[in-house]
Amino acid sequence: MAMRYQGRYGSVMASEYRRAIKAALLQVHSIAGLALALLLCLIALTGAIMSFEDEIVDHLNAGIMQVAPRTTPALTPDELVVRLRAVPDAGKVAGIVLSSDPSAAVHIRFARDEQGERPSSLYVDPYDGSVLGVPRGEDFFATVRRLHRWLLIPGDARGWGRQITGLVALGLIVMMISGLVLRWPRRSSSVQVWLKLNLGLSGRGRYRSLHAVIGTWVLPIYFVMTLTGLWYSFDWYKDGVVWLLSRPHVAAAKMQPKAPRAAGGRETVQPIGFDRAWSTLQQEEGGGFARAQLMLPVGPGTVMRIRSWPKDSTLESMRDEFRIDAVSGQVISAERYADKTLGEKAIASVLDIHRGAVLGWPGRLAFMIAAVLMPLFAVTGVLLYLSRRKLRRPLRTPLERLVPGE
Repeated sequence: MAMRYQGRYGSVMASEYRRAIKAALLQVHSIAGLALALLLCLIALTGAIMSFEDEIVDHLNAGIMQVAPRTTPALTPDELVVRLRAVPDAGKVAGIVLSSDPSAAVHIRFARDEQGERPSSLYVDPYDGSVLGVPRGEDFFATVRRLHRWLLIPGDARGWGRQITGLVALGLIVMMISGLVLRWPRRSSSVQVWLKLNLGLSGRGRYRSLHAVIGTWVLPIYFVMTLTGLWYSFDWYKDGVVWLLSRPHVAAAKMQPKAPRAAGGRETVQPIGFDRAWSTLQQEEGGGFARAQLMLPVGPGTVMRIRSWPKDSTLESMRDEFRIDAVSGQVISAERYADKTLGEKAIASVLDIHRGAVLGWPGRLAFMIAAVLMPLFAVTGVLLYLSRRKLRRPLRTPLERLVPGE
């Protein structure tokens, strides 16, 4: 008799313990959701807008991105820069994108001025240096990107916006884990019901089904988005991922602190050209590259950073990276995508993973839809929270009916 009583007492205590833990998780889930709802919606919707940025910009600027091929040789990068000096308010060239396609225009990017503003980029004719036009949509997406990453807080990556978006991402991780624990089915046979949306309900039941079931559908996508998004917010997180996935010598090189920018918005101390580095890149890559981006050094020095995309690359991350001295033409370092380990390729592909591009356009579409759904969880979560407070009674709500957002 005593043993039966002790067994029942232990069962009751265990049930009370589980109830207390789930009640605490529910509170954490609800409070985090209420506190972060607006920022989560803002970050998610701006990310959705950028899902097909490349296709939209290419479509808007199809008329200025192509030229008629000619038999005359194209101008060298430095000759193009000289021609641009005659263009009013063109600014100081900071980077140039060249293509192996004879019908592709050259894309010129400019350095920030004394006020910290960056002039709009230009497309120019590679054969005569004439300006074809300013790309439409570029400034719009640049603003959306700053809003997505840094909330338009002054300082951009050096301001507080970077840390705030990182804290929001950490909060979303807490919400996802707590929601998953609260929804975890007790029996394997409950999984089908667990994933089935029930729109036949009304009121709180419908809100609960929309919030919990659809939230479970998109949970894996949100985990991928959040874990890769933290890469851009916290250096300690980025260094940890590099240490974990890279070979030791590669990790040591990547974790070296970056050289500080020059004061006064000036990005170079001495004028250097592109031609020597461009010639070296052509020798290194031969005719295997589709396009290359040459960027002048930030701050003092003559080492130019160059990215080169092979003709068979299907992702933005599938590129080779070089450091070439712009004065001597010497290759300082070369990182070829084909030589990277699986972990190093994953590091190089963080952005493509973050937006689902590694799965092609279906992946980007799925990630975009998941991002667009974020306001649904915010609205249904708030409605569930308010209804729970309205219907609160002295008796506790049965534990089986507690779900995230209530």
